[in-house]
Amino acid sequence: MTTTITPAPRAGRREWIGFTVLMLPLLLVSMDVSVLYFAVPFISEELRPSATQQLWIFDIYGFVLAGLLITMGALGDRIGRRRLLLLGATAFGAASLLAAYADSAATLIAARAVLGIGGATLMPSTLALVRNMFHDARQRGTAIGIWTATLTGGIAIGPVLSGVLLEHFWWGSIFLINIPAMLMLLLLAPVLVPEFRNPAAGRFDLVSAVLSLGALLPVIYGIKEMARDGVDVARVLAVVAGVLIGALFLHRQRTRAYPMIDLALFRRRGFAGSLAVNLLAMFALVGFAIFTTQHLQLVLGMSPLRAALWSLVPSLAVGGVAPAAAALAQRVERAYLIGAGFGIAVLGFLTLTRVTPDSPLWLLLAGASVYAGGLVMVMSLVTELVLGAAPPEQAGVASALTESSSELGGALGMAILGSVGAAVYHREVVDGLPADLPVDARDAAQETLGGALAVAKGLPAELGDAVLHAARYAFTDGLHLAAYAAMVAMLLGAVTALMALRGVRPADPAVVAAEPTGPAGTPMPSVSR
Repeated sequence: MTTTITPAPRAGRREWIGFTVLMLPLLLVSMDVSVLYFAVPFISEELRPSATQQLWIFDIYGFVLAGLLITMGALGDRIGRRRLLLLGATAFGAASLLAAYADSAATLIAARAVLGIGGATLMPSTLALVRNMFHDARQRGTAIGIWTATLTGGIAIGPVLSGVLLEHFWWGSIFLINIPAMLMLLLLAPVLVPEFRNPAAGRFDLVSAVLSLGALLPVIYGIKEMARDGVDVARVLAVVAGVLIGALFLHRQRTRAYPMIDLALFRRRGFAGSLAVNLLAMFALVGFAIFTTQHLQLVLGMSPLRAALWSLVPSLAVGGVAPAAAALAQRVERAYLIGAGFGIAVLGFLTLTRVTPDSPLWLLLAGASVYAGGLVMVMSLVTELVLGAAPPEQAGVASALTESSSELGGALGMAILGSVGAAVYHREVVDGLPADLPVDARDAAQETLGGALAVAKGLPAELGDAVLHAARYAFTDGLHLAAYAAMVAMLLGAVTALMALRGVRPADPAVVAAEPTGPAGTPMPSVSR
């Protein structure tokens, strides 16, 4: 094999327009995680779902998406990332149409499951294609920064767009908005986005795909259920079962000639460390979001739509952080920037420890904006390092692993930080409740802040105000301890970055192998338009 050094080609107008086309479906896929928040009362009135069905309407999308990310990333490397993207867009658009006109809860659950399948194809495909479209390190860093901002921004925009649509249209409109974007992607992607596949990847391993689903789905399901309803035997067994299946999956990857995940990736400098750092960032970003949302609605008494609009402030405030971090990374060691991002997040969480029920709104928004800015900075830089550490032919799997670590980190954050806040609330609210409160009202108020608000509405004014005062202060005490716990995670993230990522840089795309060959003389990955 001969090697020549050539300048990395820079992306032109065609690539940037193609990149813009890719961002629209990414925005919609991330919005679908949260777009149902305001639609539940309307769906409940028309479709009459049971309590269990209502939970699955919410959860099935995220569970399917998380469980299939690795499978779809590996499949895209084999059949072509653009082809998988187009297949996923077709499925996502068709499922959106089915969801919009669903006439039963079961149909809506099935449609949401297919939306999850489509989302699992779109997310790793868009990120992997960024790796193929932008060979210049500076341009690729900027594109990944925009990709990260789009992904996080979509989750924040979802509830607001849902509220606006429901003000003027029926609940199915929140799904119909997906269809024009998917049609645009189907029309423009074949022209503007290059195809990329790895002919050296070998046959697709269906058994590994089933094992990866069986590993991720029970773990994420168990953790999220424990975060919502507490620990029980079934949820713990789900997590244990997922871990055991995951061990079987890893054994199969070690013993196959063409594994779904080449475990040698984890021996590449910076790869495993970047995934760990990404997990810790999502742990805090997702895990703490419930506290800011509840503070806006239940402590400050805002309507859901008004709370959703105010919750956009941190997203808007940090919109330019990711591209700016990418530009700064051309001059400053990335490990130090990532450590600084975690340090900024610590300052944001420290600010939130000063929030009380009587604090002005700006204090909460300032703290949330600061920690969100630091964490978006971290996520954009580690995403670039993951893609840079993986060879281009394995960018699909590398992208899927990044997003899987995000899903796992978010689930752990909800479970751990949520449990910390709940434990403090249960302990603190007991001491503050009036002694003459009826037993059943006391029990309901001790469960959740929402329960306390419901109890207070049915009590005489003076007694109800005492319940609200005790519950709101107990909640903010829980928020404070959760913020301190998040700060510990941020410090751990900074230490991990400095130890594991110092000196690590994305692969230099200027080093091009002339006529390389893969296993058994097969040609290495090809790019076509």
